[in-house]
Amino acid sequence: MTDAPGVHPTAVVDPRAELDTGVRIGPYSVIGAGARIGREVEIGAHAVLEGRVTLGARCRVGHGAIIGGEPQDLKFRAGLPVGVTIGEDTSIREYVTVHRATHEGHDTRIGQRCLVMASSHVAHDCVIGDEVIIINYAGLTGHVVVEDRATVGGHTGLHPFVRIGTYAYVGGFSKITQDVPPFMIADGIPARAMSVNAIGMRRYRSGLAPGPAIARVKAELGGDPLVGKVVEFVESSKRGIIRARGDDPVTREETESEERVW
Repeated sequence: MTDAPGVHPTAVVDPRAELDTGVRIGPYSVIGAGARIGREVEIGAHAVLEGRVTLGARCRVGHGAIIGGEPQDLKFRAGLPVGVTIGEDTSIREYVTVHRATHEGHDTRIGQRCLVMASSHVAHDCVIGDEVIIINYAGLTGHVVVEDRATVGGHTGLHPFVRIGTYAYVGGFSKITQDVPPFMIADGIPARAMSVNAIGMRRYRSGLAPGPAIARVKAELGGDPLVGKVVEFVESSKRGIIRARGDDPVTREETESEERVW
């Protein structure tokens, strides 16, 4: 396998790995037995693919990236049929780490046409949509969901199980402990909603509890499919939604009863 065209002679490629046509693998990279590499994929120097890793066509993997490493989860048990799946035309830059999933039959997933910038971390069981941008040194902990076309700023940390909605933008150095709704611009420690991309979204700052706020949005703007996406996101939130900049500090009672949207 290491004699194949495009594979550097110093690369170590397990003969059980599956390489499509036009694959290029750089010096000293290590490709494990479970790898399935699509056509015209480019893998830089000193990269490592461990376990069940699937790369879609035309993906790029930067120097020193590690994809498919064991998750940093004490509950994980070796030998589970889990892995990492990355869609077509996605770029994984230098020294990025993407860990395999922890639940049997599942994969950590990154969609198509994404850009994961240098030294970022995507932990076990994360699900990243299409055309997502993750900027340098961002840390996505386990089970995070980032929906299509969202952007996560550099040096930002995301709490396990939080969700970033479609088209949302999270500023750099932010601390995300609750869900960021679609189309929202969020920033800060902890992150707050700084602005929105649609006038209808400002309905959420009415001070209403989540139920009445959602009912009002449905009544006034419910026919719009993008509004429907926001409504579904808020209604399905398990960690709560980040509050808006300038809102009064939430009390313990409000937090426990989830009586505020933000």
